[in-house]
Amino acid sequence: MKLKDYYQILGLELSATPAEIKSAYRKLARQFHPDVSKDPKGEERFKEIAEAYATLKDAEKRAEYDNVGRHDPSENIRPPPDWQQRYGQAAQTTQSAESGAFNTLFEDLDLSDFLAAFSTPRQGARRSGRHVPQTGQNHEVKTTVTLEQIYAGAEIEISVNLPQFDALGVLRHSARTFHIRIPKNTADGQRLRLPGKGAQSRNGGAAGDLIVVLEVASHAVYRVNKRDLTIDLTLAPWEAVLGTRVHIPTLGGMVDLKIPAGTSAGCKFRLAKRGLPGLGDEQGDLYAKVQIDVPTNPTARERELFMQLAAESGFRPHR
Repeated sequence: MKLKDYYQILGLELSATPAEIKSAYRKLARQFHPDVSKDPKGEERFKEIAEAYATLKDAEKRAEYDNVGRHDPSENIRPPPDWQQRYGQAAQTTQSAESGAFNTLFEDLDLSDFLAAFSTPRQGARRSGRHVPQTGQNHEVKTTVTLEQIYAGAEIEISVNLPQFDALGVLRHSARTFHIRIPKNTADGQRLRLPGKGAQSRNGGAAGDLIVVLEVASHAVYRVNKRDLTIDLTLAPWEAVLGTRVHIPTLGGMVDLKIPAGTSAGCKFRLAKRGLPGLGDEQGDLYAKVQIDVPTNPTARERELFMQLAAESGFRPHR
């Protein structure tokens, strides 16, 4: 059989120090892990890397390997009878039929070494062989809210796919559901912070925060200007001339509005404190902007009346 060159697999010289061996393993394990690498041969490379590290990290195994490895790598050699059982396959990767996730079992690898391959400790973070716990990353998500939800200070449900690290330190995504109450003074782009609801720490530290960015949805009736709202109020010509009473929709319900005689198109009526709530007792206003519409298919009688009006009226706005 041909002996595998563990030093070549890890990209090392024969004189590599234990620290250099561990550093090379971490770099390559992070690169070729099956759940991370897009390389079609990534799983095979990963097993070779784990096998090489399992031998070279142990001083006794490394010495025995170096003794056998003095032969030419291309030479067919006969290693000790139990070599294959002891060192031939230090890593096995099996595919779970239920979850589809890789379950990696290492006969000679410390779990702490494997997890370290997927983390980059900050300088000075090692104390007594352990990592100082680090806070997990903050996670930001956007969600759309309606004017009605803002006005009522409603509670909404959001679903978030949060990045989480499994027991092997592999980054995965986990679906989480949260219930949040919309502040009544919410504005477009406002950010809500949910402490400790973000990504988990890799090494036992506190979880990060979940940042919820609120985007106010456009509305079919209202136009928003900070805390104020504007709606279009469409009147018939005779309503504008003679005056009338109309029902105006507001976020708090319908209200009655008196339209005075002689109202012109473009006129605005202010309904105080019918807009969006602000801080404390602050409340925006609602404006009803008048538009005048005309019948597009008047009946014969309507045409007769309009012709009579045109003949008798002296009103000529375009002159």
